[in-house]
Amino acid sequence: MCAPFIASYLLYFWEVRPGSINYGELLEVKPVSGTGLNQLDNTIFRMRQLRGKWVLLTVDSGKCDEQCRKKLYYMRQVRLVQNKEMNRIERVWLIDDGETPAPKILDDFKDSWFISAKDSEILASIPGKESQRDHIYLIDPMGNLMMRFPKDPDPTKMAKDLKRLLQVSQMEHAMGSADMKH
Repeated sequence: MCAPFIASYLLYFWEVRPGSINYGELLEVKPVSGTGLNQLDNTIFRMRQLRGKWVLLTVDSGKCDEQCRKKLYYMRQVRLVQNKEMNRIERVWLIDDGETPAPKILDDFKDSWFISAKDSEILASIPGKESQRDHIYLIDPMGNLMMRFPKDPDPTKMAKDLKRLLQVSQMEHAMGSADMKH
């Protein structure tokens, strides 16, 4: 079941062509699971709710300083530039402390998931506890953490990585559907 996504990673990242180097750092592929509290409606959030979607994820304080806002902005813009494919992408902010985000932030980045994740399994599954806030992470449609972007990322390069992954995973999905019909 994971084979199409693993194949898409291999096709994407190890294809030998000039200029085909990815921008994001590949991580050891591992599942992200657990629960948190959805800040918008005080319901339980489960990572499995996002299965089938690519997820841009950030970890930060609910106070959300300038760096935090920049990450949220980049995630929104990277999703928007995917045009018709943008509905295949979700954005998640894991709030790693007890702080509640300001209403302006919630409004500016609506359509994101705002998840209270302090001491949660979700937060524990993100590598580098001391540097979690430095990165934007990418989770595949199977729920696996597979990439992170550097601190102060270039959103244009992030968008290119994501566009390519969306294209390759769409091809893999189409090929899998064609195989099932035979």
